Amino acid sequence: MTYYNQKTYKKPHLSCPLCGNGFISSLYTINRYSPHFNVDRCSVCSFIFMNPPFTEKTLNSYYDEGYFHGSSDYSYHDERDLKKYPSSVRDKRIKIIRRYVEGGNFLDVGAAFGLLLQTAAQYYTPYGIEVSPYAGSHAKEIFGSNIHIGTLEDHPFPENFFSVISMIEVLEHIDDPMDSLAECYRLLCPGGLLVLQTANMDGLQAKIYRDRYAYFMPGHCSYFTKANLTGVLKKLGFRRIKVFYPVEFGLSAKLIKSKGSFRSIKDYTAWVRIALYHLISKFHFGNFAMTSSMVLYAFK
Repeated sequence: MTYYNQKTYKKPHLSCPLCGNGFISSLYTINRYSPHFNVDRCSVCSFIFMNPPFTEKTLNSYYDEGYFHGSSDYSYHDERDLKKYPSSVRDKRIKIIRRYVEGGNFLDVGAAFGLLLQTAAQYYTPYGIEVSPYAGSHAKEIFGSNIHIGTLEDHPFPENFFSVISMIEVLEHIDDPMDSLAECYRLLCPGGLLVLQTANMDGLQAKIYRDRYAYFMPGHCSYFTKANLTGVLKKLGFRRIKVFYPVEFGLSAKLIKSKGSFRSIKDYTAWVRIALYHLISKFHFGNFAMTSSMVLYAFK
């Protein structure tokens, strides 16, 4: 990209936003969306990032009502429409988190409508951060002032306040992930747990599809590998990191969740694809994995 519309793009990064190294190179131009965008890769830590990044105004424009209703080219599926089925995943996730941290204050960054917090509220005091006023106002109706409509940069919460912080498919939306992860560390109390779900760009999926990989979308600014994400977490001071492929909960919860979108008996054939993906994801060694899904539990 040789031009920079300042209303759409910030100034380009001259060094890696994750490790700070100046050895970066152009990787792909993603032109299936408008506006299109470039992604570069750090030659040292392999972090992939949008460069130049979109302005805050451009990014925020994606999270309007159309995003949450699934009517935009780039959108989020509103699980409120699926009744009880998606709760299988939320219930299982909270059950596993409680194996490590049984109670305390729970912060969901990217809380959307507050669905995960509704499950967490059975065991924890729920708090949320949501950038979208549309979704965040709904969460505020449930949890009141415990919901902050904004970001990790402007929240009102004190240091060492949370026992658990979750960022489920959120970290990739953040242009400066190092600062956000450092803020999570500051907000966690000693022994606290940070739960991250994002893509692993060392996964075979990402390597095969390259610029056609579906994870390259306009709201995603940051793309990690297991190695560089665990590395930065250790650098920040997290004492132990546990990695799960593709997620920390089992296949049954995913199958139950999928039923929410089924409209006929033929839709159950999707279970074959879901099961195969889940099972193939169990094959991994070192930093390589057969698929590009991962969840990290990082302990302060």
